[in-house]
Amino acid sequence: MSLKDAEWYVQGVLEQDRKILAKTITLIESSLPAHQELGQAVVDRLLPHTGESVRVGITGVPGAGKSTFIESLGVMLLETGHRVAVLAVDPSSTRSGGSILADKTRMERLSASDVAFIRPSPSGGTLGGVARKTRETMLVCEAAGFDVVIIETVGVGQSETTVSSMVDFFLVLLIPGGGDELQGIKKGVIEIADVIAINKADGDNIEKAEKARKEYETALHLLTPASSNWIPPVLTCSAIEMTGIKEVWDTILEHRNKLTGTGELREIRQKQSLDWMLSIIDDGIRDWFYGKPEVKKKLPKISLEVEKGLKEPTIAAREILFTLRKENKD
Repeated sequence: MSLKDAEWYVQGVLEQDRKILAKTITLIESSLPAHQELGQAVVDRLLPHTGESVRVGITGVPGAGKSTFIESLGVMLLETGHRVAVLAVDPSSTRSGGSILADKTRMERLSASDVAFIRPSPSGGTLGGVARKTRETMLVCEAAGFDVVIIETVGVGQSETTVSSMVDFFLVLLIPGGGDELQGIKKGVIEIADVIAINKADGDNIEKAEKARKEYETALHLLTPASSNWIPPVLTCSAIEMTGIKEVWDTILEHRNKLTGTGELREIRQKQSLDWMLSIIDDGIRDWFYGKPEVKKKLPKISLEVEKGLKEPTIAAREILFTLRKENKD
């Protein structure tokens, strides 16, 4: 594979060829060394054509209606002339197969549009692997002319923090009712939210949604905002009835305009670029470490000894690291 091959991918993406866009993302997702090298060359050439999109991260409690919400928001954006890409971060996909394919079938209107693009992110075996591939996929989509990129967290745990570290705006989707409104959502997730949206605010749920909105407003007052220029609001909406969706989008734009005006958005993206660089270094060191012949040779045996309780984990770790130090001295 040559630089000429890279140019084929680059031109196809810039010309908004959907087939080449899909092939480019598949190339980036590949674990083959030759593909990874070519994929990096493609991403490097596309970088000057990125950075103009609105990057939105979305998470939600189970049953919050995330797929319906994303489709309703996406369809509304398509109707106003936007091009929308939806990506999913799912660190659990190696175990469960993930849910993005089911989500894609539920997002029928969005997936059928020529100006929308829905894509799962591969697990890569680790959350770090997910983050790297998702970030690069996001940049490729931006270069292909998608001016709104929605990144959905499918998995649980640290995936919310991972997604928030690569977007401009982070939305937490919740539902009314169910007793204690703070139950089932971690404080850490609330702390990184730029808006909380109470979905399913329709029919008999309208009163419950308003009650939930007030409770979350009270909860947010107890937390220190992540930005001195933005106090996260709590909104209500109904993805099914398409009510409150425009207000959510208007809030995203208000946040963007405010942080752009103060220079904070530029600072956030600069910090994200630094974090990206450090994560690539971490991944490189990990790949280098596990690729060493001595590590490959000794690790299975030592791992088995630790698993059977024959060797302490701390001693085993030092033994492996000492092997590398000795090898480097030699």
